[in-house]
Amino acid sequence: MTKKIVVDPITRIEGHLRIEVTVDENNVITDAHSSSTLWRGIETILKGRDPRDAGFLAGRICGVCTYSHYRAGIMAVEDALGIVPPYNAQLVRALMDQALFLHDHTVHFYTLHGLDWCDVVSALSASPAKAAKLAFAYTDNPISAGEDELTAVQKRVKDFVSKGALGPFNNGYWGHPTYRFSPEQNLIVLSHYLKLLEIQREAAKMMAIFGGKQPHPQSLTVGGITSVMDVLDPSRLAEYKFKFDKVADFVNRAYYPDLIMAGEVYVNEPSATAGCNLLNFMSSKEIRVGRDDFLLESGIVLNGDISKLHPINEDLIKEEVTHSWYKYENTNEIALQPYDGQTNPNYTGFVDGQSIGLSGKNEPSKLLRTDDKYSWIKSPRYDSMPMEVGPLASLVVGLAAKNERVEKTATDFLKKTGLPLKAVFSTLGRTAARGIEAKIIADYGILTFNALIENLKSDKSTCVPYSIDKDKEYKGRYIGDVPRGMLSHWARIKNGVIENYQCVVPSTWNAGPRDKAGKKGPYETSLIGTKIADVTKPLEIIRTIHSFDPCIACAVHLVDTKGNEISNYKVDPSMARI
Repeated sequence: MTKKIVVDPITRIEGHLRIEVTVDENNVITDAHSSSTLWRGIETILKGRDPRDAGFLAGRICGVCTYSHYRAGIMAVEDALGIVPPYNAQLVRALMDQALFLHDHTVHFYTLHGLDWCDVVSALSASPAKAAKLAFAYTDNPISAGEDELTAVQKRVKDFVSKGALGPFNNGYWGHPTYRFSPEQNLIVLSHYLKLLEIQREAAKMMAIFGGKQPHPQSLTVGGITSVMDVLDPSRLAEYKFKFDKVADFVNRAYYPDLIMAGEVYVNEPSATAGCNLLNFMSSKEIRVGRDDFLLESGIVLNGDISKLHPINEDLIKEEVTHSWYKYENTNEIALQPYDGQTNPNYTGFVDGQSIGLSGKNEPSKLLRTDDKYSWIKSPRYDSMPMEVGPLASLVVGLAAKNERVEKTATDFLKKTGLPLKAVFSTLGRTAARGIEAKIIADYGILTFNALIENLKSDKSTCVPYSIDKDKEYKGRYIGDVPRGMLSHWARIKNGVIENYQCVVPSTWNAGPRDKAGKKGPYETSLIGTKIADVTKPLEIIRTIHSFDPCIACAVHLVDTKGNEISNYKVDPSMARI
């Protein structure tokens, strides 16, 4: 007899995400549906605006990925107008990009995803002396892993418990049978979790040095950058390098070793070595370190075959809304290329049903209309195929492209964990890929800084002039990788204002519902076949979904925890102001 499990909301992500799965009599997932229960409508707000506003408005799509959308909006307009910013501006943008990647990946593993791997309560019974010794098994120079430091961490958390609460660690599935770390390993990760609170501030300051502030930096403009005085100030450049070195040190002495430890231990946990049933991957080149040198590669890998790298044909990127709460108007097309995309809401609501409650028995519940529309996320497809994007895709594409930096770092990880290459196609592999990407930036990102210093010796330019002809029509796009995967912004400009604007974000590719042909997206596909140990504590679902680092953004359409509609708000572009 099948049962329905609803996880809503998925916490420790950005935005509102609901996962519904069907399990059989053995608690194995046989079907899954991913739904975003929110809609913001930024694309609608952008219509009719000055193209130079695109980046500033797009940056408000998300409070986490602010720089990603900000830069994408700026660069989409630059592409439309045929503008090539000065080399200095390109390098500074790349330095800000590195700050975001390092901040995002470390925060994701510890603050958002780490508690899916680390049993905090177990750490309370650990021996700090044994843990301190164990830390040297994963790095020659561990950070925040001395016996005294670990003892202090243990006491700090025990103080939470003695007061009757676990504070930020409350309501976890502690003691779950799929946790695999020993008490000492849990204590090491817990110590790094707390250390990150200090490190993430440094990463945020890296962004603010050239961006003015973080989040929502404001130093990019169409044609270049405005933080001229910071770029030309040796003390500001030195400050950036100092903070970069500090964050990179944490990556190499804490984050990366913890991932090696996880790879070594979780290889025996079936729910961690599953979670990647869709083997189509796509990524785009990113993080400039030279005039024609990037850390991340561009291309497509199909069916997990890294012996073949396919180029991206932008015309084959389309979105459909068969199972999304939108409708396409004045067209017979099922899928639209983003230049011609539409964002017309068509909310159809939930249905009454039953799902497993905390008692382990069926209880009345609001359920998705899975045979109809059930998500505010569209369904992007490449040549009618669903694709996974993100650090795992970037890793796979990098290996297919025979990128020496990617090959070196990935080979080191596999050697130290004893994992075979096929192990990367999993929840564990997806989590590791994010750390591998962070290590690549930590090890090679300094090349961007050095390139900027060298270029400034003979070139001080940071912006180029341009004009917008109101009698001409323009179209342009940005396509590149951001921390959560491949992002693209598509703009049409007419009469000097934005006529149409569409964003295809990483979590759209990964979290979107199935398409008209019934093909599932990465989230939904990744859960099929996973066995749930305890239907009232579906940690396996949360761990797999967290491995994608979901970013669903903020809502104007609201529902309560039972799926009941609270209110609707109509977005009128003429009334939108920033």
